[in-house]
Amino acid sequence: MLTAPMLHFGLLLLGAIWAGAQNQLAGGGSFITLPALMLTGMDARAANITSTVALFPGQVTGGWLGRAHAAGTASLSLRTLVVISLVGGVIGAVLLLLTPPGVFAQMVPWLVLFATTAFAWGSFFRKAPDAGDSAAGLGAVPAGAIQLGIAIYGGYFGGGIGFLMMAALALSRVPVRAAAATKNVLAGVMNLTAVLIFLASGEVRWLAMSVAMVGALAGSWLGAHMLRRVNERALRFVVVAIGIALTIALFRGRA
Repeated sequence: MLTAPMLHFGLLLLGAIWAGAQNQLAGGGSFITLPALMLTGMDARAANITSTVALFPGQVTGGWLGRAHAAGTASLSLRTLVVISLVGGVIGAVLLLLTPPGVFAQMVPWLVLFATTAFAWGSFFRKAPDAGDSAAGLGAVPAGAIQLGIAIYGGYFGGGIGFLMMAALALSRVPVRAAAATKNVLAGVMNLTAVLIFLASGEVRWLAMSVAMVGALAGSWLGAHMLRRVNERALRFVVVAIGIALTIALFRGRA
């Protein structure tokens, strides 16, 4: 007979598989694992910490599997974006220790709304550049500044960083398939510092983390392989649809 804890952990495993796949395709997986972890009985803070640690190996795995598709922008190399993401992740992790989490959490719905709008505009409404148009996309300074800001946010809280990076890469004219693979690589980089801090915090719930990590790894593998086969335009619609749903959920959660 299934007990309530067994059912909760079963749902956690399924949710983590979904979250791992979603992280590879569009981002936002933490908004699935967070309530799934809270369902097992832990508070929101412990669930957020445990979710970040559990999803991290899947991010690394997915980033590695999709590394061949990752690319820099017209103005910044992939290596430069990695360095910027690492620096921003360190700054964000330090700010996490110094600032009350609720202050930045109030900004999250607006950030996701902006990211979804920017990605939709960059994907469907912005006119394609003419051949040889050197002005296409963001320059090195604005692209670097945006990525640094996203990385600081990623090290601090992390929810919705996939949408923010997809939006920034869309504005830099990176094709959606390459953008999805690139944000997977950069998400793993910027979360590295936060994960190390959380592991030392004593707040990780190891049993739930292990279940979620196994599911997220399986989902990341599935999502990375789906990324190679999914229709590019369909993927754009999926990203926007998930962004709209996530924005509505975040604003309702604030009410």
